[in-house]
Amino acid sequence: MTSTLPCITLDTGTDPKHCIIWLHGLGADGEDFVPVADEMELPVAVRYIFPHAPMRPVTINGGYVMRAWYDILVGTASAEISANIGRHEDAAGIRASQAEIEKLIAQERQRGVAAKNIFLAGFSQGGAVVLFTGLRHKERLGGILALSTYLPLPQTLHSEADDAAKLTPIFMAHGRSDTVIPHDFGRASADELLRQGYELEWHSYDMPHSVCPEEIRDIELWLTRRLSE
Repeated sequence: MTSTLPCITLDTGTDPKHCIIWLHGLGADGEDFVPVADEMELPVAVRYIFPHAPMRPVTINGGYVMRAWYDILVGTASAEISANIGRHEDAAGIRASQAEIEKLIAQERQRGVAAKNIFLAGFSQGGAVVLFTGLRHKERLGGILALSTYLPLPQTLHSEADDAAKLTPIFMAHGRSDTVIPHDFGRASADELLRQGYELEWHSYDMPHSVCPEEIRDIELWLTRRLSE
C-alpha cells in the first residue's frame, strides 16, 4: 500500500463502515479536531482520520516552518491577507495535498468503506484542501465539511470537476467576525458553488476564525442525516 501521511485514527465502534477524514488548519496538527469528534454523538460507528500536514516554510509567516497543507503567497499585513488570500495561490502545494488525501480515500476504499460513506472535513486551509479534493474526486463521496474557508483555484474547477462530485453534499460554515478569511470571501465561494449546481448548505455564526458550540451541533445534525441515508 502506498505510504500515507502520519495520522491520528479514532474508531467510535467495531469495524466502522463510515469514515471522516478531517484536516486541521495552518500551524495546527491532527490533534486539533479530536475534541470535536469526541463531543459528537453519531448514529453509526465512524472511523475518524486526522492527518498531520507536512512541515513546510510558509511565506505569509516570514518563511517560518510549520505544518501547512500549502504555502500562502502573500505578505503579513492583515489587510493584504484579506485582499489577496485567494490570489497568487500555491497550486503545486494544493495539488500535492490533494494527492495525499486521495491516498487516504484509497486506503479506506481498500478497507471496504464505500465512497458514499467517506466524508472529507477541514478547517481553514484544511477546508480549502477538502473542497479542492472532494469536488475533483471521481466518485460521489458522503459529504464535504468546509469550515471557515474558501474555494481554492476556482478558475480550474469547471474543467477539472468530476460529474459525480455534483452529487456530493457540502456543508460550509463561517464566522461573521473572521479576520483571517473574511466571511464575505467564504460566502462568495459558497455562492459560486451554488451557481454551478452543487448541493450546498451554508451557515454563519457570531464567531471569529474558530468553531463554536452551535456550529458543532449543526455539524452533528448534518452528519447524522447523511450517515443515516
